[in-house]
Amino acid sequence: MAFKTLKTTREAISLSTLGKRIAERRLVVGAVDVPRNEGKRRTLSKQALLDEIAKAGGQW
Repeated sequence: MAFKTLKTTREAISLSTLGKRIAERRLVVGAVDVPRNEGKRRTLSKQALLDEIAKAGGQW
């Protein structure tokens, strides 16, 4: 009831059902290699944040 004006023809699905559908699709398609952003155009503030995450032991 969050969107009173929304009209859709599809029935809502649960997150568990969505997860199952995605898992089935991944089995059919196989592993997909998605390249990560090289980070060549990062702002100084973004790079500083990533450096602090790395110092704390995190990996971005």
